[in-house]
Amino acid sequence: MKNIVIVIVAAVVFIFTTATYTVDERETAIKFRFKEIVETDIKPGLHFKIPFVNTVEKFSALILTLDAQPDRFLTGEKKYVKVDFFVKWRINDVSKFYRATRGDLARAQNRLESIMKDGLRNEFSTRTIKEAITGERGEIMIALREKAKESANSLGIEIVDTRVSQIDFPESVSESVYERMRSERQRVAQDFRSRGRAEGEKIKAVADREAVIIEANAYREAEKIRGQGDARSAELYAQAYQKNPEFFAFYRSLGAYKKSMGKGGDIMVIEPDSDFFRYFKNESGQKRAKQAIRINQTSSVIRADQ
Repeated sequence: MKNIVIVIVAAVVFIFTTATYTVDERETAIKFRFKEIVETDIKPGLHFKIPFVNTVEKFSALILTLDAQPDRFLTGEKKYVKVDFFVKWRINDVSKFYRATRGDLARAQNRLESIMKDGLRNEFSTRTIKEAITGERGEIMIALREKAKESANSLGIEIVDTRVSQIDFPESVSESVYERMRSERQRVAQDFRSRGRAEGEKIKAVADREAVIIEANAYREAEKIRGQGDARSAELYAQAYQKNPEFFAFYRSLGAYKKSMGKGGDIMVIEPDSDFFRYFKNESGQKRAKQAIRINQTSSVIRADQ
């Protein structure tokens, strides 16, 4: 009886395991009957099948990534660029996917890669290198995704996103392109230097002109002040002369004596009775000379005390 029970339990377990299957939430499945598709897009959960009659194949329902190898494409300028891109995709029709690829993910990725490269080849052939590298990369991807959608649908595939990760020049043309870029940058730099020198000369000319104007204004103001000083000095001399004309004349004569005499080697040729020596001849002049000496001595003492 124990052997019979064991056999019955084993048979039940075998039938249950062969007659049931589960589908994960991250999977989609397709059921066959003698290799003929009888059910597609099976929902997640526990399901039943006829042993030895039905078979089930499961595929990922997640978003998959195609990271293609970089390839060369010819631009509208007849120059090659090296493009590295990737594609995000998923299975949206498992029946079409199985019929087109026999359920082989590697085959599906190879066909999707061919579709994307054909689309990139068409897009780059109508654009220059500058357009492809700078502002139109997003437009290329949008156009590529729209054009590849129909071909991908025939494979039961939905293209979620496409991106160009890198656009570069092949090594054979990189050096010539970089040399042309360097020449262009040098030309721009030289243009900036030339404009800088011109602006510098302009600023220097303006500064020189302003310096000349400032010096002229300063000289004019100095002459004006000097003239006012001379006028004031003449006015003071005139007022002093009006108060005591004889003493003023005597003081001026002393200044003339000081400038004319007292230097070694000087020779003065003049008549003895000349008016130049009149204060040496009369008693009034001698008194005034003594008065002037006392005034000078008093001034010296006052300055010393201060």
